Amino acid sequence: MKDSLSQALNEQMNFELYSAHVYLAIAAYCSGESLDGFANFFMVQAEEEKFHGMKIYKFLNDRGRRATLDGMPTPNNEYKSILDAFEHAFEHEKEVTKRIYHLSDLALNDREHATMQFLKWFIDEQVEEEAMFDSIINKLKRIDKDSNAFFMLDNEFAQRTFTPPAAE
Repeated sequence: MKDSLSQALNEQMNFELYSAHVYLAIAAYCSGESLDGFANFFMVQAEEEKFHGMKIYKFLNDRGRRATLDGMPTPNNEYKSILDAFEHAFEHEKEVTKRIYHLSDLALNDREHATMQFLKWFIDEQVEEEAMFDSIINKLKRIDKDSNAFFMLDNEFAQRTFTPPAAE
């Protein structure tokens, strides 16, 4: 693996860990609004992002490369509404996708087949992530000011859990 690809993987690992930080900040916003189900949704999302970062960490180590941690910027902590928070999260996921595609292009250019195969999992994951956020945003827009539907969604999200995928 070329140093440039190893460095790019380290950057993505750090961005995934930052993503967990972003989602914890959104969870804190939701908790502050007494929307515990939405807070749980984002807490689970933070766990997923940490898992993604650690997946890259392990891959780097398995390939004889060293994972290096960087500092992270302060995430946004204020939102106008739950819809605003989800729209922010959706834009964040689009950025993750863009970065994964860039990594994939680097691996392809380097003919780094093991990394290409490894990144396929992330590409599939990003399709799911973007579809999920898009669907939730559409639901939030549809329910608009229907407080019953809003609280039903909050209760649904309270049941969400994170189960790491089985080893492949």
